[in-house]
Amino acid sequence: MKITVRVWRQKNADTKGKMVTYGLDDVSEDMSFLEMLDVLNERLTLEGEEPVAFDSDCREGICGACGVVINGIAHGPEVTTTCQLHMRTFNDGDVIDIEPWRAGAFPVVKDLVVDRGALDRIIAAGGYISAPTGSAPEANNLPVPKENADHAFEAATCIGCGACVAACPNGSAMLFTAAKITHLGLLPQGQPERESRVIGMVEQMDAEGFGGCTNIGECAAACPKGIPLDVISTLYRDLRNALV
Repeated sequence: MKITVRVWRQKNADTKGKMVTYGLDDVSEDMSFLEMLDVLNERLTLEGEEPVAFDSDCREGICGACGVVINGIAHGPEVTTTCQLHMRTFNDGDVIDIEPWRAGAFPVVKDLVVDRGALDRIIAAGGYISAPTGSAPEANNLPVPKENADHAFEAATCIGCGACVAACPNGSAMLFTAAKITHLGLLPQGQPERESRVIGMVEQMDAEGFGGCTNIGECAAACPKGIPLDVISTLYRDLRNALV
């Protein structure tokens, strides 16, 4: 199949960027989206041009590093990570726009690569436990209600890719922060820091310059791991209890 890609090119956070158009022939529908970018970069390198910088690591939908905006949608038209998106999703002759995550808290490093360190700093502000849990058998002996365990596991599947931020019209990191708070706050081991955790992580989220949450729901719709919107309710409940 033949496609045209319009890729955001930007040398660094201090320079202006622009969309640059490239044509690609003989793209296999079995290629992943990142493999298509690899083919483009091989051609650009052979032609003496600067390859397109993009982030990736596991290419298995686990690490969350690969995220880009494809035709205006975080991770593209399928609810999955960019690395798990395949070219069979597109049609012969399609024009595909590829841009980096757009958020004030995610400065562009180069081309499609952004600095998502703000998410790491939110976790560092409280996304941990200090309670010694002992060995695995001892930890597994702690009674946890099935409903709490299921919801905690659901929230813990967040891979920190940042798609929720990129999809949100406000550039909010509320779904990410709420997922981290929820998966620890529902477990016995997470109780000692439950109040300080939510206060610290929300304060850090605000300090990083993320927008406010207005419950639009684009974050949950774009999340490749299906984190539900109700984790935000859990965050608000914990924050209210911590401040009372």
